[in-house]
Formats: sequence, C-alpha cells, structure tokens
Amino acid sequence: MNIPNQLTILRIIMIPIFVFFLLMTKIPYHNWIAFTIFIIASLTDLLDGIIARKYNLVTNFGKFMDPLADKLLVCSALIGLIEIGRIPAWIVILIITREFIISGFRLIAADKGVVIAASFWGKLKTTVQIVMVCMLIANLNFLRILTEIVMWAAVILTVVSLIDYLVKNRNVMK
Repeated sequence: MNIPNQLTILRIIMIPIFVFFLLMTKIPYHNWIAFTIFIIASLTDLLDGIIARKYNLVTNFGKFMDPLADKLLVCSALIGLIEIGRIPAWIVILIITREFIISGFRLIAADKGVVIAASFWGKLKTTVQIVMVCMLIANLNFLRILTEIVMWAAVILTVVSLIDYLVKNRNVMK
C-alpha cells in the first residue's frame, strides 16, 4: 500500500469524523473543527495526486478509490449542510445527480476500453464546490453574499461540466 493510496484511505476515514462534527451543533466550535477536518481531507486529495504522479505510484486502486473518496467527502458534506439548513436540497440533488451520471458514463466507457479523463470544467467544478462547502461550513455573516455567488457558480459549473463531458464523449454511447 503506497503513500497516495494511504492518503486516499485516510480521507475516507476522515469523512465520518467530519460529518460528526458538522452535525453536532451543541459541541463548541463544531463548525471550525468540521472546517479544519474538511480542509485537511481536501488537501490529502491534492497531495495524493501530486505524489502518485511525481513518483509514478499510480495504481488501479488509486484510479478507482481516489475519485470515489472525493465524491464521498463532498457529497457527505453537502448532505450534512442540508441537515443544518445551510444549502437547499435541490442544489445537492443536482450535484449528486451529475456525479452519478458521470460515474455511470465512465463505467460504460471503461467497459469499452475508453478512459474518460477529468476535464478543465470538471476540475474547476470540484474546486468551486470545495470552496462553497468551506464557506457554508464557516457560515460567516460578512461572507453571506459571496457564499451565495459561489453557490450559484457551483450550480452553473455542475451543469456546464456535465454537458462538456457528455458532448466530448458522446461517441462512448454509440
């Protein structure tokens, strides 16, 4: 088990701890603890990719589990944020639906021997979603308008990246 894969497993282990602190509103500073755990988990994603590419430690486990860990982290955060009233459910449903569609699309492509790489729009979408989650966890009043703008940017990028994947890879469905 190499270091990038260990970081991916660490990210998965951090998810229930993160969700616990996000939802336990009676614990003092729960949102800042959740915020810190989410940031650390997000950084493990960045770090495992850098290490895997730099030291040629890319594995089939990592190719499968790394994006799954990312989706689990972000989707868990979004569902928890619905529970504490910080994001409308329809936005989370839209984001999760997009993730299921792309994952299904990738499975079909893989069955045909085609690898669908992450696109610019997909990477930008993920970055904006992570920023949005951080802002929603922090819940700072003076950033309320900026948080709303970032939330709408995440919605738009979710749709744009979905359309981009489907158009660029439409031959996979034939």
